Amino acid sequence: MLAAGSSEAAVAFLEIGAVALGLAILARIAGKIGITAVPLYLIAGLAFGEGGLAEIDVSSSFIEIAAEIGVLLLLFTLGLEYNEAELRNGLRTGVPPGVFDMVANASPGIILGLVLGWEPLAAVLLGGVTWISSSGIISKVLADLGRLANRETPAILNLLVIEDLAMAVYLPVVAALIVGGSVEDTSISVGVALATVVIILVAALRYGRRFTSFLGGGTDESLLLAVFGVTLLVAGVAQSLEVSGAIGAFLVGLALSGPVAERVERLMSPLQDLFAATFFLFFSFQIDPADLLDAAVPAIALAVVTMATKFATGWYAGSRIGAGPRGRIRVGTALMARGEFSIVIAALGVDLADGPELGALAAGYVLVTAIAGPVATRYADRIPLGRLVPLRTARGDASISAR
Repeated sequence: MLAAGSSEAAVAFLEIGAVALGLAILARIAGKIGITAVPLYLIAGLAFGEGGLAEIDVSSSFIEIAAEIGVLLLLFTLGLEYNEAELRNGLRTGVPPGVFDMVANASPGIILGLVLGWEPLAAVLLGGVTWISSSGIISKVLADLGRLANRETPAILNLLVIEDLAMAVYLPVVAALIVGGSVEDTSISVGVALATVVIILVAALRYGRRFTSFLGGGTDESLLLAVFGVTLLVAGVAQSLEVSGAIGAFLVGLALSGPVAERVERLMSPLQDLFAATFFLFFSFQIDPADLLDAAVPAIALAVVTMATKFATGWYAGSRIGAGPRGRIRVGTALMARGEFSIVIAALGVDLADGPELGALAAGYVLVTAIAGPVATRYADRIPLGRLVPLRTARGDASISAR
């Protein structure tokens, strides 16, 4: 009995070790060519998952739990990016661009889903996939390009704040609809979910400083364990109340601020990288590459349309804070990439009748935008202004747009 258990453990260690080393190689390749590693993780999952070139039988239960933790840590880290002042400012100034963003970018996904003959709920999920920009990819690209202090960057951050908070409503609502049941049961589930989100959000804003002070003492080891434990506990409570655990994790990150948040980000970053990579890999493990090929044309077409609508969103958001044409171009191109949230949304619909098609289309869509978005951002300053604005306007704003 012991020998059999040892043999199984040895196989599991070999499989998981091989997967981790493979992801490390992909991360290094991505760093060399200057792109995010997310597309490479997705491609690896397609190659070695269901219907791939060489399917590997990794320890599914471990990988699945690790992938779930990856989602939580992605959203927790995202919450760390905002402090109370930034959140309030984003809510105060970012609502009009946020509404424009939702209408302009969710509509193409919903329309395409209905045109493809999907059930309405699957189409709404595809609308969520096309709506939400990737905060993780965008923040990394802006940091790599040294644009975090640019005049136009607050327009990007405000939109990301609005999108992330909108997800706190969107995810529990669609999760309740997916579970189904009578109208009364669904209404109760949605009501409980929204009330839970509001309570956690208010608590995070009102008691965040006390929470930060309470956790901030002690060694790095105790801080890491405490934050990791609280994140999982809050996510578990949220999920038991029909709220996405990811949103609970996001609000825990939001509650932390100041030097303690910086310590936590430093300590949690390696864990987040490990588990997030596992999440992207696990998601694409479940997609048959044949389905991805079938979804290639609509995925590329949808990417082209929604990168254009994101550009328009960025142009509008940049204009509202007084950025010149060049700054508006930077905002528009920065917002094009979709990533972690889009995959999280698509994963919600895995058990729907149109779930396989949704997953394949979302994976292809994220692949295209996660590569094209950062490339467009990198070369945004080379886009000729004359094609986008009148010559007189470009000259008049030259001193601003050059920044």
